[in-house]
Parts: sequence; C-alpha cells; structure tokens
Amino acid sequence: MDTLQIVLASRPQEFPNLDNFKTERIVLPDVQEDEVLVEGLYYSVDPYMRGRMNDSKSYISSYQIGEPIIGGVVGKAIESKSDKIKPGDIVLGRLPWRTRTVASIKGLQKIEYTQFPLSYFLGVLGMPGLTAYFGLLDIGKPKAGQTVVVSGAAGAVGIVVGQIAVIQGCRVLGIVGSDKKAEHLKTEYGFDEAINYKTSPDLIQAVGQACPRGVDIYFDNVGGEISDAVISHLNFQARIAICGQISLYNSPGTPIGPRLQPQLLSRSAMAQGFIVSNYQDRFGEGFQQLVRWVKEGKIKYPETIVKGFEQLPSALIGLFKGDNMGKMIVKI
Repeated sequence: MDTLQIVLASRPQEFPNLDNFKTERIVLPDVQEDEVLVEGLYYSVDPYMRGRMNDSKSYISSYQIGEPIIGGVVGKAIESKSDKIKPGDIVLGRLPWRTRTVASIKGLQKIEYTQFPLSYFLGVLGMPGLTAYFGLLDIGKPKAGQTVVVSGAAGAVGIVVGQIAVIQGCRVLGIVGSDKKAEHLKTEYGFDEAINYKTSPDLIQAVGQACPRGVDIYFDNVGGEISDAVISHLNFQARIAICGQISLYNSPGTPIGPRLQPQLLSRSAMAQGFIVSNYQDRFGEGFQQLVRWVKEGKIKYPETIVKGFEQLPSALIGLFKGDNMGKMIVKI
C-alpha cells in the first residue's frame, strides 16, 4: 500500500518557506504484530516544530533531511494486529506527516471521549491544553485578584491560559497581533484587557495602562520585545512561566535585549522555563480537569481548520504569520 508523506527538504535559514518541504509517495511496509495501520484525520501544527527544523541540540531531536515531519495526529485504525486497538478505533499519536502510516501500539492512545470534536485532542484536551494547565497553575500559582498577562494570547496555548486564569479569579491581559483577536479575547473568552502589540507605539506604556496594579504572573509564549515590556511591570514575587519564544524562532542570530536578572532580583521574582512532558505523570489529572471545564462551558476553544493534507506546510508557516485564532489544525 502506498501513501503520501511530507518530508523536510532543507533547513530554513530564517523564516521557513514551502521550498523547505517536499511531498512524495512511498510504499508502506506490511502491518506486523502489535502494529496498526492508521489513516490520518486531523494533524497538529505547532510552534515547536520550527525548532526541530534546525540542526541544533534541544529538548527534542531535530527533524532529519529527507525524513517526514512528525507531530500530533488523530487518526482511524484501518488494520490492526493487536487486541488493544481494533479497526475503526480512533487513536492519537505522534506520527509522521503521512496520509496513512504503520505505527506501533506503544505510541498510540485510543480516544474514548468521542462526545468532543476529535480535533480537541490536539488542542484544548491535548498538548496545548495541558501546557496551559500546568504552566499557569504549577508555575504561576495564581490567586484571586492577581494580574495575569499572557503573550500569544490568541494561540492554542494562550487562549486556554487566559480562561483558566479567569476561572481562578484573576484579572487577565492578553497580548495579540490584531485588533480582531483583541476584541474576541474580551467579548468571547473573558479577558479583561487585550493589546494589539503591532499597533501600540509604546508597548511598555500600554502594558502599564492595562495593568495599573502591576503584573503578578506572566505566561510567556513569545519572548522578545513583548516580554521586555511585560517584565518591566513585574510586582514583588511575580512569577514567569516561560513556555515559548516564537518571536525568536526565525531569528538568524541571538538578539540582545534588556538584561532580565536585575528585574528578577529587585522584585524577588521567579522565571521558570518548562515543557509539558515535565508533567507526564500528572497528565491524567490535567486532562480530567480540562474535560470538566470544557463540559461546563468555562473554557471555549476556537480552532483554525485548514483542509487538505498538502496544506500542512502552509499551515505551519501560517503560525508564524499569526494566521490562526486558537489551535491550527489540518483536516483531511
């Protein structure tokens, strides 16, 4: 049986483009014992994928030239040689960008909660939702009445962070890249304030006006000048959860900005980087709580769904242009 796959054709020097990807047709091996033939239904594109396109050491291995991109996929089992997964079952796994693939059952999770949109298991009920849950609650430790600032607030992680902060009784400021997104955060998702950083002539001043009592918790998804502006307003014993640095992912060098340490020292503040796999032994806890909040309507989750397997590279590139509101998903 043959399948289409999308591989890394070359490593981007700065901003990725379509030439960095190649679509090709291959023949799949036969399904062996404890393996499943999976047909992809929904594919996740995520900012961390840009880092894996580089040939550099990180917390996760780099993609290899000529090998398929790998990411979160929700698919349907077509053929199985395992008692644990049967044909017709819906599964979740970290799989290659292929229309169909043969996968070990060790890397697959059967999806039981079919009352939710299947794409949610790549978003609010998947890695982004868990990232928001543990990053805010475990590192940020929010208390009612405190001020939380979220950068990349209209993205897959940020929009969940903001709503969890609202649930905790916090005042929430979201920083986004368009007036439309800013308005949606306030009218649809419970944010108290939202700033379009692209149209703010003085971002430090804008953050100060939106946070008159200072910033107690900063959930950092973007880094760069946005984070510099927020950090200048930290309160005593403020907490920073460093989740992503998307503004720097396509930078050819190492930008130099304001030094962070004096701000942390003078305010007795704490900054902690994390990746969601740090909390792997607590995923069940996070998942169950997110399920409850979604069922109760306390968390709403927008998705930007692009149709067509061949659109995966364009969807990934679109993340860095701010094309998405909420989770970017490619649907077959």
